[in-house]
Amino acid sequence: MTTEKRELPTGFYKATFMIGLGFFTMGLMDPLYDNYVPVFLDGFVASRALIGALMTIDNIMALLLIPVVTAVSDNARTPIGRRMPFVQVLLPLSAITFALLPYAGTATLGVFVLAVVGFNLFKQSARGPVVALMPDTIPNEYRSEANGVINMMGGIAAVVGTVALAPLMDLRLTLPVIGDTSRRLPFLIAALLIILATLLLRLTVRERALPDRSADRVPVLRSLRSIFAQEDKSAVYILVALFLWFSAYWGMRPFMTLYVIEYLGLSEGIAGLSTGMVAIAYLLFAVPSGMLAHRIGRKRTIRISLIGMAVIGALMFSHQAWTLRIGASQGVAVGTFWGLLFLFGMFWGAANTNSFPMLWQMANLGTMGAYTGVYYVFSQAAAIVTPPITGLIVDAVGFRSIFAFAAVVMVVSFLVMGRVSGGETTSGSEA
Repeated sequence: MTTEKRELPTGFYKATFMIGLGFFTMGLMDPLYDNYVPVFLDGFVASRALIGALMTIDNIMALLLIPVVTAVSDNARTPIGRRMPFVQVLLPLSAITFALLPYAGTATLGVFVLAVVGFNLFKQSARGPVVALMPDTIPNEYRSEANGVINMMGGIAAVVGTVALAPLMDLRLTLPVIGDTSRRLPFLIAALLIILATLLLRLTVRERALPDRSADRVPVLRSLRSIFAQEDKSAVYILVALFLWFSAYWGMRPFMTLYVIEYLGLSEGIAGLSTGMVAIAYLLFAVPSGMLAHRIGRKRTIRISLIGMAVIGALMFSHQAWTLRIGASQGVAVGTFWGLLFLFGMFWGAANTNSFPMLWQMANLGTMGAYTGVYYVFSQAAAIVTPPITGLIVDAVGFRSIFAFAAVVMVVSFLVMGRVSGGETTSGSEA
């Protein structure tokens, strides 16, 4: 064991970087989906509450698919591993259906919703096995740093999606096969990059060999139930806390592009750069936040981040008052708002980088997929419950309310995290 700990730091960054190619694919799809599916829906329906409700389709499917598919992959044994078969089939199918979304967006609401359901069937099934590749490979004590690396890969993809690809939404060309590129080109380029990343993942990552012992396999429902049956309820408190901070995030996220278009006067393409600020900060601070947690503790790092996001939520709520309403130019208003989003991204990345390792610390190899799945149950449940609620609030009192909502919920999440006693590198299982 001592030899493994000494040798690992010299090579695990490279190994984790390659595993992060799976996260890269998710990072490409998620921001483009979150930014522009509401825009496509806005062409079909007028109610913000209905848009918020329709934006929960992906989260409902994540809630249903991720825990089950990931737990099933715990018990899979194939020549290329237990996660890789799921990854290699589902990610290319995700790419193909992702490329079709803007085409469906020019049809009818029914066709578009059907395309959204088909895309999420593949993407959400792939997500859990993609994420579980890392804890399968990296020992407990290095998972905060390793999760920082794969989150950095997701951040790189999000920057590519929001900063490089999103402005191409405004580009209008006529190309063979593709036709009119307006609103289509970012999705097509992203789909191609996803397929290339999936191929590289297959060529560079070898899963740890596990014995094919049927007696050691844990039934899916039993492995999920065991998480809540533990005497130490730290895992439950972490799950409740992350439900709350994801509720704060998803209260804002589906409406962010619409907000900056309507109140800051940005075009659809440039509006996508707003969430790009979060992605850039996530990219820059994912690895440092993992290192920070190794020094001061994961729990402390997360709680500092939650308070930071609460303060930023309050500043975004009052942003119009100290910019546009006192005569500031559009450039100043946009620049300061983007600055707040950048700071939010720093803290958001730190909270998410260290929450997964806290849960994985309490798992073993036989239940790693189950813990990964239940993480997504709570995070996606927040994404299902919250957008319709904040959509109703927006319809009633305006867009700024989403930021006040986020600030309050982040404070409650901070209080819940105070009850957590496990999940640090010196506690939990020896997976």
